[in-house]
Amino acid sequence: MHGLINRAIQAFVTSTYGADRWEEVMEEAGLGFSEFEAMLFYTDEQSGRMLAAMEKVLARPLPEMLEDMGTFLVSNPQVEALRRLLRFGGVNYVEFLHSLDDLPDRARLAVSDLHLPALELLEQAPQQFELICQPGLPGYAYVLMGVLRAMADDYGDLVFLDHSGTQGGAEVISITLVETKFAAGREFDLGAHSL
Repeated sequence: MHGLINRAIQAFVTSTYGADRWEEVMEEAGLGFSEFEAMLFYTDEQSGRMLAAMEKVLARPLPEMLEDMGTFLVSNPQVEALRRLLRFGGVNYVEFLHSLDDLPDRARLAVSDLHLPALELLEQAPQQFELICQPGLPGYAYVLMGVLRAMADDYGDLVFLDHSGTQGGAEVISITLVETKFAAGREFDLGAHSL
């Protein structure tokens, strides 16, 4: 797994639960180090041991934590660049959803050796969608559920999300857009400001 992904998990746990809890996770994982390097690659076995240790030490189901991590990735000011990358997908939530097919390619533009599983959005009915997440990254669909929920808040829309299981090896997320302009969205400026 790309170190950037493991580093994002580390940032989430440290920010949410504290540095001491992260140390406990890494001690439980028994990998021989306590921090991930963003630009290195780690084996699936190393990443799997870290995720299993996270579930055990933090005593929460892994899918729940991964969804919270997806929310963290969009809403936490430490990772504003990801929110900006996602907001370039459209001026409203539906346009953003339709841009998800291109997300793996956009991520690769930012980090050339980051390979995310393919995504396919299917419109089932007006305001009802299914997002098909191809296999390749354990827990990816749960992280995406957190991202989708946080982005709905970002746009000010109300959505209902459900992990609908698997279909031909791919995970399926059902998305129902309940109400647009439900609340004031977060401000977004296309041009980046320098401090």
